[in-house]
Amino acid sequence: MTTQKIMLCVIISLMPALVMSGVIFGLRALMLIATCISGSILFEGVCRIIMKREQTISDLSAAVTGILLAFNLPVTLPLWMALVGCFVAIVIVKQLFGGLGQNFANPAIVARIVLMVSFTADMTKWAVPQYWHEGGSEIVTGATPLVTKDASWIDLLTGFTGGCLGETCAIALIAGGIFLIVMRIISPVTPIAFIGTAAILSFIWGISNGDMSFALEHTGYQVLSGGLLLGAFFMATDYVTTPITAKGKLIFGIGCGLITFLIRQFGSYPEGVSFSILLMNIVTPYIDRFTMKKPVGGLKEEKAK
Repeated sequence: MTTQKIMLCVIISLMPALVMSGVIFGLRALMLIATCISGSILFEGVCRIIMKREQTISDLSAAVTGILLAFNLPVTLPLWMALVGCFVAIVIVKQLFGGLGQNFANPAIVARIVLMVSFTADMTKWAVPQYWHEGGSEIVTGATPLVTKDASWIDLLTGFTGGCLGETCAIALIAGGIFLIVMRIISPVTPIAFIGTAAILSFIWGISNGDMSFALEHTGYQVLSGGLLLGAFFMATDYVTTPITAKGKLIFGIGCGLITFLIRQFGSYPEGVSFSILLMNIVTPYIDRFTMKKPVGGLKEEKAK
């Protein structure tokens, strides 16, 4: 299984969410996705030429980064800001650290956080689904279900809610995640641990602040809205920036779920998925060192005098 084939499988798994982003947010969404893909490929190609290294755009990793970055952006974001995100993801996070396999964190995650901090107003402007029915050519904005909690279960599953391009349709994201698991591209350990931890903690918090009905409703919103499913299946499973061992993947997923819950419930941001994955990316080398199996009967290395 080559890198190109792995990335092709990831692209295929993202197609349901990509199609639904076009259905929900219109041609502007597809234009934003195309901009991020082309911008990421262009920056990688030019960067490899300038750095006099072997060209790598054919491995499709830049295209995957472009799609994931676009999925983390609101449809209202100006295209030039999206290109800034592409530059951060490809040039700064990926290529300056040596290219694919050397980056310390998920490029799309870092780019989203940089855009969020730099252009907060534009990154938190959410379009209502199929806004053209309400405002004609004008984009009508509204809040996300994480804030309002007024969407139906059907809307949460099908994605007809406010939010970033690729995070709204739960059915499409789950289908893509299952495809990657069936094709053995990703391990189910991290997504299950990530989603399960966030769900259990949200349920406990709901029970402590209301009855069973409130707890179930609150848990449903926490799991099906926001970027939890997108992050758990497609970004917390990145080969380069996540642990190698099964025990490490479990610790990574639990850590992501815990941090996401804490930020969502007690932080100033309504969303915490990106920050949780980035923080766990940073401690991944230590998780690998802690969980790496040691050979039985092996001799310890002598310390240099």
